[in-house]
Amino acid sequence: MSTPIELYNEAEKLKAEGKLEEAITKLQAAIEAKPDYSLAHAALAVVYQKLGKHDEAISHAQRNCELEPNDPFSFAAMSVTYQRAYAGTGEMKYIPMAEEAMERSRILQMQQG
Repeated sequence: MSTPIELYNEAEKLKAEGKLEEAITKLQAAIEAKPDYSLAHAALAVVYQKLGKHDEAISHAQRNCELEPNDPFSFAAMSVTYQRAYAGTGEMKYIPMAEEAMERSRILQMQQG
């Protein structure tokens, strides 16, 4: 049986090959084995976004931020997820969400710098 890290690495290869649904399966297995695996949640957000599955992408990006509340990159990635959701749907509600996540990223960067 593969470890969560091995599953993540396999998913990254599949993602690079454009096999997004297969990558999702690997990442979901990694999370089943280790629910707090933030990197797998971040990767799922990216893959779901590429498939236009904005709600799923946002859910995993939010979970990543919950698991990494002091990581500026997690919040920057969350902002990008919201921006892409806006671009994909045209729903204005995502704009303030993206701005809020980016502001949180900036604050964290300043606190760490």
